[in-house]
Amino acid sequence: MTALLAVRVAAPSGSAAEVATPYLPSPTGPHPVGTTSLHLKDVSRPDPWVPWATARELMVSLWYPAKSPGSRRARYMTPKESELLLTSSEITSVPPDLLSRTRTNAYTAVEPAGGKRPLVVLSPGFPWPRSSLTALAEELASHGYLVVAIDHTYENYVMTFPDGRVVTCAACGRPDVGDFEKAIVEGRARDVPFVLDELIRKYPKRIDRSRIAMAGMSMGGVSVGETMLADPRVRAGINLDGRMFKDLPERGLSRPFLIFGHEGPEDSWDLNWPRLTGWKRWLTVAGSIHPSFTDYDLLTQQIGVEFGGKLVGTRSVEITRRYVRAFFDLHLRVEPQSLLDRPSPQYPEVKFCAPETC
Repeated sequence: MTALLAVRVAAPSGSAAEVATPYLPSPTGPHPVGTTSLHLKDVSRPDPWVPWATARELMVSLWYPAKSPGSRRARYMTPKESELLLTSSEITSVPPDLLSRTRTNAYTAVEPAGGKRPLVVLSPGFPWPRSSLTALAEELASHGYLVVAIDHTYENYVMTFPDGRVVTCAACGRPDVGDFEKAIVEGRARDVPFVLDELIRKYPKRIDRSRIAMAGMSMGGVSVGETMLADPRVRAGINLDGRMFKDLPERGLSRPFLIFGHEGPEDSWDLNWPRLTGWKRWLTVAGSIHPSFTDYDLLTQQIGVEFGGKLVGTRSVEITRRYVRAFFDLHLRVEPQSLLDRPSPQYPEVKFCAPETC
């Protein structure tokens, strides 16, 4: 794995007792947010990472605009998931259950707001869990989107099934797999259409099938183009700081696409830029690092762990939320977005790029 996909961080300087309780900033939309989790099983194919699993089992989280707030906020992750995520990231100087205490803004067991809604699929980075994109999911749901985040089983540090099974990263450290990154990309491009089939079957009156899009972070971002090629239902896509381990075909991809990532050169974006033949933008964020496009730049600052980014406080989440939402508002709701046409004084960190200028 590249350094961008295996970030390690320094321990906090303070004692465990001094570590603050982490929280996600409130979403900005008019809707309260509800959430639920689903266990899905694709019996048509075996799991690619464990030979004994004859079906591909997935966990997904669904966020949605709710009629009213509930009485119980959703849990960010379980204490065991927090422990395994922190220790796998070599963060051992904070309480092991600390991330499970993260304050979210979505409620469980609340009734959805009415009407069919556009659907956004989120795919997390390797080897991070689906919860790493919670702040973005809550923001989109508060503005009326349905949002589903997928845990690509055995490709993350930890995930839990409803029966209590805790599984870890069987895909980590697999030199026996040829073209490892391509295998992940192609596998996720099979996971997403299956999840779409299941959601449309389960919620036919909730999902507007003509308005489906996808965003992915890191390896999830790399998988967006491959998924769009495999499934024409995905009308638009965003790659959040993902090096493109599998190139787009020479025939190109004609649907809207946004590259939104770190400042500086990236050869794989240079190569694939001409193959994006539809609406496209390439935006970079000064001061960002790889985790800035997830919850983790924000949360690690709150608990006293230093990733080394320059976006202070909630800024990384604010920028990611705003540009991702603008892209989906433009391409799923056909609402003009000047933010995507020119630099904004409100977000001076964001630069418009092309291969000859980045």
